Amino acid sequence: MYVLVAPCILAPACRARGITTDEDLRYFRRAVERCRRFSIDMVPLPCPETIYLGPDREPGSFLDRLATPEFAALLDRLEAEVRTLIRERGEPPLAIVGVDSSPTCGVTATYYSSEKQPGRGAFLARFPEFPAVDVKEFARYRIYLAAPLFSEAERNYNLVLRDLLEAHLFDVYLPQEVGDTSHARCREENGAIFAQHLRTLQDIDIVVAVIDGADADSGTSWEMGYAYALGKKIVALRTDFRIAGHHERVNLMLEESARVVTAKEDLPRALGSLLSASG
Repeated sequence: MYVLVAPCILAPACRARGITTDEDLRYFRRAVERCRRFSIDMVPLPCPETIYLGPDREPGSFLDRLATPEFAALLDRLEAEVRTLIRERGEPPLAIVGVDSSPTCGVTATYYSSEKQPGRGAFLARFPEFPAVDVKEFARYRIYLAAPLFSEAERNYNLVLRDLLEAHLFDVYLPQEVGDTSHARCREENGAIFAQHLRTLQDIDIVVAVIDGADADSGTSWEMGYAYALGKKIVALRTDFRIAGHHERVNLMLEESARVVTAKEDLPRALGSLLSASG
């Protein structure tokens, strides 16, 4: 199992002078952490811009610096090398992890001209048959599973969801595994659990929330609201067929703050699973 990655994710010095921010570096590190966590090989692509313009170069668009027959010939050669590598590995990559805005390795946006435009960069565009994901999206893989956990059935269902999500290469924080399962806690334990959940909600990338029941669990609702205020992505699972109104499954505030799916099997695609994209 492997991904092809823009070379600057592993070697930021490949990038043009002065464009790499601390935020970029954090996303690059998280991408590496995800691959280590799930034993995904990171296979770097060659860097056409570095080969053609050198490592110490000013930023520029494709039209400014790269729209030449020589660069097109270089892309032909590098594409052939990458396709040979794929054949030798005997399986396609899960995805190509690119860096948006790059004239060559952009995924959804690229500096083709002086302004960004939608589409893949010049090099990634040569591999349309493989799914591509921007490094910032690839690096968002840590999930907080917000769900009721008071009965054996609820806790077992949460474990099923955890296993499903981890099979799709997401790292899952499960509150029931850190002591949040007993009615006999003291106040100090309550405070410690609350503080740990709070820190985790601040640090994770995505909340997956189970909102089954006649009304959603109050703790889950609080966690969704807090995550929404932090700007986190929220995907809610509602398998309950009961509805609250003509246009609501459960509660408009919860539904409007999340993407709602109605079967656990729909969670991976809603989360942007690499396995769903490549399957």
